[in-house]
Amino acid sequence: MAKGLERKTIAIAGSRKTDEISTLIEKQGGIPIVRPLQGTVFLAEEQVEPDLRKFVETGADWVVLTTGIGTNTLLDLTERMNIKDLFLQRIQEAKIASRGYKTFSALKKLGINPVAVDEDGTTRGLIRALESFDFSGQRVMVQLHGEKAPALIQFLNEKGATVQQILPYQHIAPERKIVSALCDELINDQVDAVCFTTAVQVRELFDYARENEYLDKIIHAFKSQTLAAAVGKVTAEALKEEGIERMLVPEKERMGAMVIELSRYYSKQDI
Repeated sequence: MAKGLERKTIAIAGSRKTDEISTLIEKQGGIPIVRPLQGTVFLAEEQVEPDLRKFVETGADWVVLTTGIGTNTLLDLTERMNIKDLFLQRIQEAKIASRGYKTFSALKKLGINPVAVDEDGTTRGLIRALESFDFSGQRVMVQLHGEKAPALIQFLNEKGATVQQILPYQHIAPERKIVSALCDELINDQVDAVCFTTAVQVRELFDYARENEYLDKIIHAFKSQTLAAAVGKVTAEALKEEGIERMLVPEKERMGAMVIELSRYYSKQDI
């Protein structure tokens, strides 16, 4: 019996756990190719330390945590700075808002219950959860996730909050030759599906396509021949913003679940 991804070439746009995803694709009969569209994530430790010390000294009325990795990174940083207990104390004194299941899990391990939680894992969902609260004159610390969150910051500013942004890690642009190679493969119908694991990867691909006048061809490829697979709602949201409606999104937001859903999708196509 043929496996679901038999003779299918699947591009992996992520930079983490690529060996694991490749193995899963191969087990389903597919041919994985790694095309990381997200550069190395690194700690901006020197830049973050002053922000963390300021937060520990002054505290905040609200703390908005947007990623699990960011929450854990702040804990690791404050431990190295010997201010972890004070940092946790400040968090426990504040009202907490949480985006995403990984952030919620990280808080649960600390015994902290957020008062506002998104319903769908997106920044828009978090904003909806915060709409009923009064932020006039409130001090809000926002943990960002590798890039700015303009919609969230604008919302808080418009509600009258004073916002302190902390960015514990940053994204470096991917190698241009890798993005160029994937664009060529998409245009020449050499890839059956692309697995996107973050919204950053989507933006990097489409920004590169725009800059190099490939955009129409890339959009056409996704609409007609190559399937876009998004690991979760935030990534899917980024694809929709680029005009891609034809996509696969697993119910369970995991990379393994995405590969299995891809396999099922192609199995149904072959019936």
